[in-house]
Amino acid sequence: MLTKEIYNGSNHQWFMFGRDPEKPSAIIDTNQYMIRTKKNALLMDPGGIELFSSMLANVVKQVPIQQITHLFASHQDPDIISSLGLWDRALEGATLHSPWIWEGFIRHFGMESIQFKPIPDEGSSLSLDGLKLQFIPAHYLHSSGNFHVYDPVAKILMSGDIGAALEPTDAPIFVENFDDHIKHMSMFHERWMPSNAAKNDWIKRVRELDIELMCPQHGRIFRGEDVQRFLNWFEALEVGSAITKS
Repeated sequence: MLTKEIYNGSNHQWFMFGRDPEKPSAIIDTNQYMIRTKKNALLMDPGGIELFSSMLANVVKQVPIQQITHLFASHQDPDIISSLGLWDRALEGATLHSPWIWEGFIRHFGMESIQFKPIPDEGSSLSLDGLKLQFIPAHYLHSSGNFHVYDPVAKILMSGDIGAALEPTDAPIFVENFDDHIKHMSMFHERWMPSNAAKNDWIKRVRELDIELMCPQHGRIFRGEDVQRFLNWFEALEVGSAITKS
């Protein structure tokens, strides 16, 4: 599994974990992210149960396990949070932040020692050693309860399934040619995003943020002007293709 530091500031770091060539071929590749501050770490969408051993081995190279005090699940899908039961055994006193609507579903993955802190529909925030992170609503994109994580200091948006691309594990980390990258994103967004109204609400909200990196759960990271290129492309895209093509 690849580990990549994508931001190193004076008080905190961002890491990406993914591109696992040893994953089963029938399982979609995922990106996992972590923010590390002086005394704490937040794991975001920590992955499926099949990735746990690789994730744990790579995460503890970057941070002592006792400093992993928070986890975040953008929604309920197994590819991002089915490893919860194993993290529950590995961590002590950690808190999982996730949409309130999915608590009863997420608990099926196993959660005895980790505490669940529901995120209300309007969003909330989390302070890690003075770094205030924002949980940004992204409802119905694609889950009915869904959030992203925005770091106003690093200017990074962890965007979950928005911006996702379906590519092999040897794909580059960053988008290099946006126009060429569209072919890897189109079907995913047309089929998995069900609502144009929800899409436009999210775009309006996100355009108000200062974003240098947009980090999706699958595929490549957008940086600089490619963030705005993505927003423009997504805004013009008709989604909910299973309905519109029927």
